[in-house]
Amino acid sequence: MTTTLKIDFVSDIACPWCAVGLGSLEKALERLQGEVKVELHFQPFELNPQMGPGGQDLGEHLTEKYGSTPEQQAQIRQTIAARGAEVGFEFHPGGRGRVYNTFEAHRLLHWAEGQGDGRQHALKKALLRAYQGRAECVEDPEVLLAAVAEAGLDVETARSVLASQDNALAVREREQFYTQAGIRSVPAVIINDRHLISGGQPVEVFEQALRQIAAGQVS
Repeated sequence: MTTTLKIDFVSDIACPWCAVGLGSLEKALERLQGEVKVELHFQPFELNPQMGPGGQDLGEHLTEKYGSTPEQQAQIRQTIAARGAEVGFEFHPGGRGRVYNTFEAHRLLHWAEGQGDGRQHALKKALLRAYQGRAECVEDPEVLLAAVAEAGLDVETARSVLASQDNALAVREREQFYTQAGIRSVPAVIINDRHLISGGQPVEVFEQALRQIAAGQVS
């Protein structure tokens, strides 16, 4: 018997651990084929909502925000790269280079949610590859639209979305919903609006949690 679970993946493309967490979740779901079917929704969270145009040098940003040294940052990059490789995600060797505001990316993801099954998921992965995998400037509309094309979505419609602010309020409201619910770090994976898995966990953690929740739902 297949159990359907609703999963809200609260995350930011500026978060490398979100790429790791998504890869782990995907591999866990592959292992659970036939047991679990999911309705996967990507929800917005901004790590740096006040980041201005042009962004900030990554090393400078990490030092200011966390007090980390260049040596510590390099070690963390190695750790993240190794975890990414385990789930099939290749990070840019030098990191992202700069930290950018990601609100426009979240607006496109909000739009993509209504564009057909799997389209939002495809766009999320394309945006992660652009930012985390190739260190591209994700405040550049053309970079965002290239990700839209990669995800198989209509570029001209997406361009219209970016030119308008029609869905900005809806995205802000979703962001506020999750911060008011207590989400302070990402990825935050919420299952059936009740169960929370925090962080870029290994595949086995997601697999075990999903199986347990599905079993409890059946019983």
